[in-house]
Amino acid sequence: MSQPPSQQPPQGGFGSPQDPPPGSSNGGDAQQQVPPPPQQPAQPPQMPPVPPQAPPQAPPQAGQPQPGYGHPQTPQAGYGYPQQAPGRPGPYNQPGPYGQQPGPYNQQPGPYQQPGPYGQPQGGYGYPGQPQYPGGPTPPPGGGNPFKGKPGVIIGAAVAALLVVGTGTWFVLRGDDGEKKADPKQTALPQPSGSASVDQGDGTGGGRDDSDDLNAGRKPGEAKVLWLAKNDIDLPRNGSDVSGPWVVGDTVVKGMYKELTGYSATTGQKKWSIPYPAELCAASTQTTADGKLVVAYKDGTSDKADCTQLQLVDATTGKAGWKQVLKKKGVWDLLSDISLTISGTTVTAARTGNSDAFRISDGKALFGKLPGNCQPEAFAGGPKLIASETCPSANGKAQNQVQELDPTTGAAKWTYRLPAGWEVDKVYSVSPLVLSLTNRDEKKWSVVALNANGTARSQIDGGKDKYQPRCGGGFIVFGAHLEGCVGVAADANTFYMATEAASSGTSRTNAVVAFDLNTGKRKWRADAPADRTVVPLGMEGGNVLLYMEPTFDAGGAVATLAPTGGKPDVILQHPQSTAVIERSFYSPKMLYRDGRFYLASSRVSASNDAEEQETKTMMAFGK
Repeated sequence: MSQPPSQQPPQGGFGSPQDPPPGSSNGGDAQQQVPPPPQQPAQPPQMPPVPPQAPPQAPPQAGQPQPGYGHPQTPQAGYGYPQQAPGRPGPYNQPGPYGQQPGPYNQQPGPYQQPGPYGQPQGGYGYPGQPQYPGGPTPPPGGGNPFKGKPGVIIGAAVAALLVVGTGTWFVLRGDDGEKKADPKQTALPQPSGSASVDQGDGTGGGRDDSDDLNAGRKPGEAKVLWLAKNDIDLPRNGSDVSGPWVVGDTVVKGMYKELTGYSATTGQKKWSIPYPAELCAASTQTTADGKLVVAYKDGTSDKADCTQLQLVDATTGKAGWKQVLKKKGVWDLLSDISLTISGTTVTAARTGNSDAFRISDGKALFGKLPGNCQPEAFAGGPKLIASETCPSANGKAQNQVQELDPTTGAAKWTYRLPAGWEVDKVYSVSPLVLSLTNRDEKKWSVVALNANGTARSQIDGGKDKYQPRCGGGFIVFGAHLEGCVGVAADANTFYMATEAASSGTSRTNAVVAFDLNTGKRKWRADAPADRTVVPLGMEGGNVLLYMEPTFDAGGAVATLAPTGGKPDVILQHPQSTAVIERSFYSPKMLYRDGRFYLASSRVSASNDAEEQETKTMMAFGK
């Protein structure tokens, strides 16, 4: 096993985490260690040399006997959403379940949800930013889990008593604990149904008054408001998170509460909807190449219901496909929280200490528990299946590792071991592989790139700037969600990250910084236009795709930034006349596809029925 650099970093530079104790892995004998993550430098730190890496060896076969997996590690909180329970202060000021006291870095939490390819949740407009220490990014929201190490009975009591809403508000639940769970064998497969229209932005839609034309004030060169959707679902008292949106062809799909709905991408008309007997509780970030996605809903309507019912859905037609039921694998298989990930023809369902994989085509089980002591608690998918795994630890410090798995067999292609106490917080990109790592005890954060064979490639040298990746993925206590961050992007050789917005009077602005993935060093810094903030959403035609956030007197915009830096090139300017509406979406998710930009609230709630029906849920812009 290769060792991290032994030399001390320069004053104010990177620190070197302690060497992890020996432990077992699930395969891929090339076990790499992360370069030492950054501390809080007072001056630009120097990048420590990355130790030489040995090529990976062939992983053991799944059928080989391995030591039994012990008590699962309680979770920590990806390109593609960090989780921490709101309330109690966590190591990166992520509140926990017992209050909303600020933590050491005074970060503001937000609700998180999974979006589509270029759309991820954002902090609500007008909310304070998330301060970060100089020289390296402050841990993005959701660095860890406050329940780690808590007895199971205490965790259960806390979760039963709390429901997280918005930026950490909590309510005591009054549900009927005695209500029975639905019998999976007796639950019929939900089927799609047609539904009514939404406002199309020209005064003729069904949801607004005829005199209210959203495009009436549109100036030459500005995009059109294609449509604006309002809520038409009777929500519970505390509201509901929103899943999606996903775009497949000319259909936009989102899920909320007990319904999954497909809309016309051009008109906003409802094309289909699928009702569910209980609340949706998870959904895949990705869709398959042919437009399939997988959602999960609860097995009952009481507070004790688990997230066990999996359903394949054709996003184009709204046709419900196969159904699978997750089975509890022992007392520590906590099914209240799961995360779903699609890679190739496989969908995985992960939670603390356990995971399952199913074939997309027919729902056949492919693999479950992996050989060895280390087990996945979350996956990142897409072109590769990346597993974040926890391992038993005798000294009280988490010992985690990362593996690339064969999505059909679960066999490990390589293993990258993290130093003790470090954990994967998010996966910023799967190809190239860029990881966000945190050490909650030492309050550190690091961004590390790996080669295709799992060896260390570089560690990002943040310099003096403060950074603000924005991530979400739902409130997950017993598991993690690795995917769904914006404010970051990556191509083959460069990693891009947005800085925290700096305020001057009433205006705010930020920049995008590019880093060489082979060295971790900064390549360039591109400032946003004056008084504007930009959010990287991904890559588009070799350029960085940006969302330019709206202001009080200017509409938002979609822009691109050349891989060499420079000034953003606006490709879709939203109307100034609808900037107030654009700014009103709560912790919005953003998605750009086929020349159209979609904005959706990540959570919908209201104080009364009348307000609930007037709540705007999604908006589309186009030429």
